[in-house]
Amino acid sequence: GIVLVAINPYEQLPIYEQDVIYAYSGQNMGDMDPHIFAVAEEAYKQMARDEKNQSIIVSGESGAGKTVSAKYTMRFFTTVAGSASETNIEAKVLASSPIVEAIGNAKTTRNDNSSRFGKYIQIGFDKRYHIIGANMRTYLLEKSRVVFQAEDERNYHIFYQLCASSSLPEFKDLGLSKYWYLPV
Repeated sequence: GIVLVAINPYEQLPIYEQDVIYAYSGQNMGDMDPHIFAVAEEAYKQMARDEKNQSIIVSGESGAGKTVSAKYTMRFFTTVAGSASETNIEAKVLASSPIVEAIGNAKTTRNDNSSRFGKYIQIGFDKRYHIIGANMRTYLLEKSRVVFQAEDERNYHIFYQLCASSSLPEFKDLGLSKYWYLPV
């Protein structure tokens, strides 16, 4: 398959704007510079041409920009494919992120808000290749963080958020008043 190595520049660059999406839309792989939009366009064309499911795997180390690359890919699809309704699929798929991040993100030596989840995002298209919906499944990859903490790292944010909210009236309803675990 096609392999693209992308580097997280840790700053916004003008290489992910709408005009760049339109520049890559309809182009053949290799006619333009390597780009996440080129990979997305190739998957979209093959889906439409062969009427077969396509997969894009985004992999990398902590802080490499995997989540951002996935967002750019979804933005490409929503711009090029449009949507059967006037809803923002990208925003809806990612709407669960704050809750998911609280439960599955932690401080690592490389990233203060590093996701410890694997994510599988499935985007549904209709017969006209318009987006009709999406699903996101998450998989907790580092269960060891629940009972172990590496030096200079912090466990899942949810532990700290629960402790910070322990004096709120809503906390009593959760039945977590005997919450003892909190390595620092």
